Amino acid sequence: MTGQQSLPNNDLFCLDCVPGFRIGHAHNLDALTGCTVIIAEDSAVGGVDQRGGSPGTRETDLLRPMHMVEKVNAVLLTGGSAFGLNAAAGVMQYLEERKLGFNTGVARVPIVPAAVLFDLALGEPGIRPDHEMGYQACLNAVAGCPAQGNAGAGCGASVGKVYGMAGAMKSGIGYAAMEITPGLFVGAIIAVNTFGDVVDFRNGEIIAGARPVKKAGITLGGKGPFVNTLDVMRTMAGKAIMKFATSQNTTIGAVLTNARLTKEEANKLAQMAQNGLALALRPAHTMLDGDTLFTMASGKKVVDVNIIGSFAPLVVAQAIMNAVKSADSAGGLPAANSL
Repeated sequence: MTGQQSLPNNDLFCLDCVPGFRIGHAHNLDALTGCTVIIAEDSAVGGVDQRGGSPGTRETDLLRPMHMVEKVNAVLLTGGSAFGLNAAAGVMQYLEERKLGFNTGVARVPIVPAAVLFDLALGEPGIRPDHEMGYQACLNAVAGCPAQGNAGAGCGASVGKVYGMAGAMKSGIGYAAMEITPGLFVGAIIAVNTFGDVVDFRNGEIIAGARPVKKAGITLGGKGPFVNTLDVMRTMAGKAIMKFATSQNTTIGAVLTNARLTKEEANKLAQMAQNGLALALRPAHTMLDGDTLFTMASGKKVVDVNIIGSFAPLVVAQAIMNAVKSADSAGGLPAANSL
């Protein structure tokens, strides 16, 4: 499934499409799981920054400095927890058929880093992204602005789980991009599956997150519509809840740019882009989240990495907001647009 949707009115975060990349989704709307692939049309220098305490990843070590491979062919974002990493094989098949990958002398090996989020608690846990779904996502990949909300890796995403899934909300995948200077682009595609709340980074207001729940005739969290996760965590009840909270969360994504970056700079960009999670998620980077961001630089525009890195957190934060604003209610969970 691919398509186009409008972003909230904001001149800074228009739907500019970062040149050199194609994005595709594939998903199962009944099982509420899916995957998203970002294909670099002419390969891209890759980087990664992994900060959450419960990650599920593939091919991240090779992206770090002091390792030989510098360019990636695609990045996979997928649901299905660790099972979803199987979808990377489908992405590799698609790229191999087109003779794309690292030239080893005897074969071209496609470089496909990947990160997973946990969506097994929503929908059908026995159905996960697989080889076929990863391949289909590649077939669906197009240049242009991807579908948002209940699509791809965001199909089974949820947020606000301090009271468990009973008090959670439906989330999804979001995209935002901007033209920093003429011809210089930075964008982000983020699948939001966080333990905490999503806030409007411009004013700090919660736009999706934990909701009050009833247990044993008692309403926990007040009258709503939202419960402030940070407020809950500082109470005695919150301290008890944290002992039983599960690692069923992760916000994963990729920052795309047509800038020319070294491998070290690509990793620095990923590090700076993580500030976008801190802007829009409360809390972020907990031991219960596997927060991971990739970067892909297509290398067409010479620029100081500090310039790209200064704007990357803003598009990441906007993409997170777009993910929850574009989501639809599913799996018994309400979405922001239904409240």
